[in-house]
Amino acid sequence: MPKNKVQFQKGLSLPNFLNSYGTEKQCEKVLYSMRWPQGLICPDCGCSNHYELRTRRLYECSACKKQISLISGTVFEATKL
Repeated sequence: MPKNKVQFQKGLSLPNFLNSYGTEKQCEKVLYSMRWPQGLICPDCGCSNHYELRTRRLYECSACKKQISLISGTVFEATKL
């Protein structure tokens, strides 16, 4: 019987995947660091001071009060994930 190429492909194993991306917080942390490697900088005023809103999944600039979403402008933007 031939070897299943999908099942035995090289890459990230399931245990390694779960260690890196197993929880929603872990996924958010990785996406945050990939999207803003130097930290979140407001696209409107350039301020780097912000806070996270508790009621919604948004960051708000301390200076101009612009609300910024972690997933806006990404492939996750229209998903419920």
